[in-house]
Amino acid sequence: MELVKELHKHPFVLAPMAGITDNAFRSFMKELGCGIVISELISAHGINYHSQKTLDLMKFEKSQSPVAIQLFGETPEAVAEAAKHVQEKGADFVDLNFGCPVKKVVSKGAGSAILKDLPALQKMVSTVKAAIEIPLTIKIRTGWDANTRNAIEVCNIAYNEGVTWVAIHGRTRSQGYEGLADWDYISEVKSKTKIPIIGNGDVHTPKQAVERLKTSGCDGVMIGRGCLKNPWIFSEALAILNQERTGEVQVSRLNKDFLSVLESLNQHLSRNFDDHLVGIQLKKFTAWFSAGYPGSAHFRKDIFQHKTAQDVYSFAYKYFESIKPLMQEDTSAERFLMGGHG
Repeated sequence: MELVKELHKHPFVLAPMAGITDNAFRSFMKELGCGIVISELISAHGINYHSQKTLDLMKFEKSQSPVAIQLFGETPEAVAEAAKHVQEKGADFVDLNFGCPVKKVVSKGAGSAILKDLPALQKMVSTVKAAIEIPLTIKIRTGWDANTRNAIEVCNIAYNEGVTWVAIHGRTRSQGYEGLADWDYISEVKSKTKIPIIGNGDVHTPKQAVERLKTSGCDGVMIGRGCLKNPWIFSEALAILNQERTGEVQVSRLNKDFLSVLESLNQHLSRNFDDHLVGIQLKKFTAWFSAGYPGSAHFRKDIFQHKTAQDVYSFAYKYFESIKPLMQEDTSAERFLMGGHG
């Protein structure tokens, strides 16, 4: 499989999001028409020490292909060893997290902290690349802060080391998730580098995803929070893009049925978690999916009062039975959907 060809066929990629893009959610998204999927960030040291919790986090199914495991770690040797394990387990590629802004990750020199030390970044990339035969990709931010944006330099290093692509979240580490993603800068990086680029940040609608793809010149668009409000965003974006490419009307053919989506989500969760965790995940995802619909605030408050997974499912079913997908309002500024990935 040539990864870049897969990207060009379906250029809308599921962003790695901590606590969200686990095995169940990735399978759920693939079923709804997502292209390439990437796990949440996973500790290389946890893999190397055979932590069962970490090994459970990196679980994936071949039906998710192309699927990547995203790694973070403090030393090149540790990350390379974990990458070999990922390859042995059958993942399609390894993604390195150089974007996470969380203090407990950054304080150890991992995540976006490495953007301050390009020689260390180059050593990390070259060491991991030499350890595996499957493709290697990286995800970064535009830089550590506004005065040290260095994504162009990072991309040049990545290109020279044989990295397949660089995904760029359009904020600095200092911004966290505040302000707006700088897509003008992402476009500039794309125009000045040879490596394929995936743009990421503030993509909330299918039309916006297609527009970002076209105007930035990027090879792909990574979507995170947008799919937590609209689980059809990947298939809708691809339908719009294909309509523009071929002239054939495809968008109206999508079957946007929240009840079938809820059932699919419940099945994927039930295959991966016990009843308690299924209930927790159902509360979380249905609260996000309700954003922008009539009565959403009351639904989000009430759904967390239910105890068992079956009660949560039944309550959510009644709510989604009462709404239509076309009724959703823009909630991109709501705080409860902020954060989650690098």
